[in-house]
Amino acid sequence: MAKARRGGIVAGELARAVVMAAAVLAGSPAGADAQAALPFAAGETCVYRGSSALGRIGTGTMAVEPAQLDGARVLLLRFDFRGRVGPAGIEDHTRSWFDPAVRGSRRFTKRERSPLTSRDEDVRMDPAARRWQAAAGGGGAMPTDAPLDELSFLYFIRTLRLAAGDSYTLARHFDAARSPVRVRVVGRGPIRVPAGVFQTIEVEMRVIDPIRYRGEGIVQLHYTDDARRVLVRMESSIPRAGRMVLSLESGAGGCTPPQGSRIE
Repeated sequence: MAKARRGGIVAGELARAVVMAAAVLAGSPAGADAQAALPFAAGETCVYRGSSALGRIGTGTMAVEPAQLDGARVLLLRFDFRGRVGPAGIEDHTRSWFDPAVRGSRRFTKRERSPLTSRDEDVRMDPAARRWQAAAGGGGAMPTDAPLDELSFLYFIRTLRLAAGDSYTLARHFDAARSPVRVRVVGRGPIRVPAGVFQTIEVEMRVIDPIRYRGEGIVQLHYTDDARRVLVRMESSIPRAGRMVLSLESGAGGCTPPQGSRIE
């Protein structure tokens, strides 16, 4: 699952798991309790400016909505991006059905169109069997019973302790060929985005993605240095596409960073 440099991190995660299991055995609404403990909730909507070496290329939105999947209450994590690179249009519509009780995904869909790629994915995860199945064919064994995908990983990181020097090796991607994902805290400090200047935690995420990165990719994430851990900036370099950046422009609900994290 996760390997941390500090044993206290593992112990903390284990303690939370024990509390959650006890709530289930006692008949209490564990799903609701787990959702309340998360730094994000339904109603959070963040709007980002997308840019590259060519300047502004579009607008992206990350949102959290209430949903149901197979009769269970979940959170629908949604990312939508639309823009243009020269005369060509680009768009990305990604969805993850996230179960707060186990902090894992149950379904993942993606529709991506650009001059370089065209992808359509619809994946269902079976935690009990530890297997995933794609609607278009293909599937396999999962390394965990609490799987994540490329979108839910961005939210899951917000639940981790992110102290100076912390690092994690997470065998949590539903596709074993794309695990592990490595996460480490690389710094703290102010950063300016269109929404203002915020005190942030800088996190490096190393992912295995043969389609987008042709192997390993590095994503730099800046979360507000507070309890909500709002994502204010994300940067990566994609072969043939170059440097891509999402910077927070505005937010609603839980996406509005607390006053203390905004320093200008």
